[in-house]
Amino acid sequence: MTTPLDGVRVVDFGQFIAAPAATQILADLGADVIKVEPVHGESSRSIGIYGEAILRNYNRNKRGIAVDLKDARGRQIARELIAGAEIVVENLRPGVMDSFGLGADTIRAAHPHIIYATVSGFGANGPSKYRAGLDIAAQAESGIMSVTGEADGEPQRVGFPVVDSAAAHVFAQAILGSYIRKLRTGDGDTVTTSLLEVGVHLQGPNWGEYLLTGNEPIRKGNGQATVAPAADVMPTRDGALVVSAYSATHFDRLCHLLGRPELAGDPRFATNEARVRNRSDLLTELRAEFAKMTSDEAMALLIPNGVVAGRISSYGEVRKNPDVEAAGIFVTVTDPAGVPHTTLGSPWHLASMPQSSTVGAPALGQHTHELLTTLGYPATTIDALTTDGVIR
Repeated sequence: MTTPLDGVRVVDFGQFIAAPAATQILADLGADVIKVEPVHGESSRSIGIYGEAILRNYNRNKRGIAVDLKDARGRQIARELIAGAEIVVENLRPGVMDSFGLGADTIRAAHPHIIYATVSGFGANGPSKYRAGLDIAAQAESGIMSVTGEADGEPQRVGFPVVDSAAAHVFAQAILGSYIRKLRTGDGDTVTTSLLEVGVHLQGPNWGEYLLTGNEPIRKGNGQATVAPAADVMPTRDGALVVSAYSATHFDRLCHLLGRPELAGDPRFATNEARVRNRSDLLTELRAEFAKMTSDEAMALLIPNGVVAGRISSYGEVRKNPDVEAAGIFVTVTDPAGVPHTTLGSPWHLASMPQSSTVGAPALGQHTHELLTTLGYPATTIDALTTDGVIR
């Protein structure tokens, strides 16, 4: 049995999340991903537990080599690795790969079959193309923070690197699309995306409303601006739910399930527009009923009757969620020392690919000897070039 990307070699110069997470998708589809790091290791290796979490989640089943791209020998090895690859991925500070002679134009001129993929902070064409970019800057400048938080509070970031994570999936999607074209034509391609573009695109419904009306979306905390009840929090005796029932049918059903059928005919709540205008009164009425129940009781009442609701869960509760367990999103891998640990797998399944055991992120330079041998370097040269798997 072969995997979709069996035999496809990817050279990954990525750091942090957007690029390594994209190549993690390619690795999970069967690609041979070679992680190229500087001699001191990629940036995630030096920022403590957060960096370790990034390394573990986004570098499974990759082979690692550490080279100094500021040195001619390191650049030569990088060029040799690229020559044997079909896909090159990078998200270094704009201009860095060009300064090494490893930028898209140079590589694509030498190897027209290669797909060269870059994810940047702010895109390749605007005035900020050379600016360093991280998730938080993209959340701020894409408008995400302006619509996140309470109406009378300060703008809030989403509680995890949402743009980085989404950019990885967008990036991988574009790379795979380009690879399909390559299979048909034999030609490589240059693929680009940016955190800013992804951050804007994530907000499609908000942008749709803004482009239709010209009205700026504003922070309102929970709940959706133009429908109600929608994404509204309902505290229970032992926790809280989020509930959406804004169509006429579902709102009527919700009122009957709560034993308050008269609310559906109340002039304040009789239409969606009325409920939006009177959201505060609506929440007062609904929350009074949910406060009488436990979260389990509320979920047992709503879910079998087709009302959309979700229990607001802690990470510990998510870890024990039977649907999460059944999905197999958490996987056990083995680190370079042979110690098993749990990390995240990819959130999709292919019937053609049975779940297999995986290995964790490589140690710095773990596969340097192996990869140099593959490139034809004799053992004496490898020994002279490397120290503890790092080419210095």
